[in-house]
Amino acid sequence: MSELHDLTALEQGAAIRAGEVSTGELVEHYLERIDRRSEELGAFVTVTAEQARSARPVGDGPLAGVPTAIKDLNSTRGVRSSFGSPVLADHVPDFDDEVVARIAAAGMVSLGKTSTPEFGSPCYTEPEGAPPAVTPWDTSRMAGGSSGGSAAAVSAGLVPLAQGSDGGGSIRIPASCCGIVGLKPTRGRISAAPMYGDPIGLSTNGPLARTVRDAAAFLDVMAGRAVGDPFWAPADSQPLLAACDREPNRLRVGRFSEPVIADAEVDPKCLAAWESTSALLESLGHEVVDIAVPLPREAVPVFETCWAVLTALSVVNLPAEARSLLRPLTSWLAGRGATVSGPEFGLAIGELRRVAARTLAAVSSYDVVLTPTLAVPPLPVGAIRDDADPAADFEAQKRFTPYTSTWNVTGSPAISLPVHQTPGGLPVGVMLAARPGDEATLLSLSAQVEAQAPWLLRTPPGW
Repeated sequence: MSELHDLTALEQGAAIRAGEVSTGELVEHYLERIDRRSEELGAFVTVTAEQARSARPVGDGPLAGVPTAIKDLNSTRGVRSSFGSPVLADHVPDFDDEVVARIAAAGMVSLGKTSTPEFGSPCYTEPEGAPPAVTPWDTSRMAGGSSGGSAAAVSAGLVPLAQGSDGGGSIRIPASCCGIVGLKPTRGRISAAPMYGDPIGLSTNGPLARTVRDAAAFLDVMAGRAVGDPFWAPADSQPLLAACDREPNRLRVGRFSEPVIADAEVDPKCLAAWESTSALLESLGHEVVDIAVPLPREAVPVFETCWAVLTALSVVNLPAEARSLLRPLTSWLAGRGATVSGPEFGLAIGELRRVAARTLAAVSSYDVVLTPTLAVPPLPVGAIRDDADPAADFEAQKRFTPYTSTWNVTGSPAISLPVHQTPGGLPVGVMLAARPGDEATLLSLSAQVEAQAPWLLRTPPGW
């Protein structure tokens, strides 16, 4: 007999509307699972059980009444929001980020805050004072980052879907490590109000889910412009969920597997996932074409300059005594960013814009681009982290994730799909990216892939 967590998020929403289950029953079901498994998985840093139990969700959308979770990188009114850092361990905001408010307005019920590394910087989730986020498929291995807690929670059935954010791959990396769907939307698709903490436009919020349709429905909840947004994606005439129910036309798919931002050796198992997905796309009638890497390696130092400045902005207002509590990687990156002058930063942003334009021009004749998501399957906890040598840590992160940041530079929507497993049972994702603003094509194709190679019934130990 199926249990409640076997249902997709959309199925749970439908069951609530039909009176077959209540939000309260779902909340209690998931709180029990969180209590039993969250610490082992490093999924939650704060559980808001009483708030969830007392919630009276409104709304009639497809996800109304469905439980979810918020990444600890997003401000949540009245709930501890530490941004993964001991420096802000007692920080309780008096406002909600716009995306948090939209999730609540849709009638979804947050069960708490999921784990993230300090200020969301690294591609692994090993915050100070909390257990590391691990993949439920092998709890000795990392969940990825920086939305590692959200991905671990969804993968293990602690929530049906969760919010994450992605500035260089931070949704897609943990999605691949945890065997779920992770979607980075188009720049401006989801409002970054009210703080607008990323003046470059690399980062965006987005969904982590077990199915493409759940991810699309959650994106519909989060999407939309807020008054005052500096940029925004045009609104679609229909909900993006509807795109999942349309067969795509014959698409041109460009593909490459050469690492973009680092000289990395790509694991044969990641290449096998990429090759098998290519063959599947061809069998579905799409044209698959080998292409050159569209983003030049010379762009990497420009991206790194911007990334370092963003880290420096995260800590610039901290008192001097608090800075001693920062992780070595954060201190190193922030120090690197602090040496960049205002004019240098402006020049770097301008060059990143030009790189993005040239990259988009290079792939403009293709509807989507296919790559591996990561260079290797999920690594053991601690394999990348190097507090003694933050520069080596940063280089190891680049080798682990040599593909994802390309689409943060261009602002394109990109999705990691859990199409493959290693012989030992570790999940391996592939990544599809579409033209800016074209989530509809990306979701339509992703749903077609899922229908042909379904993964929903593939669940990790302890499910």
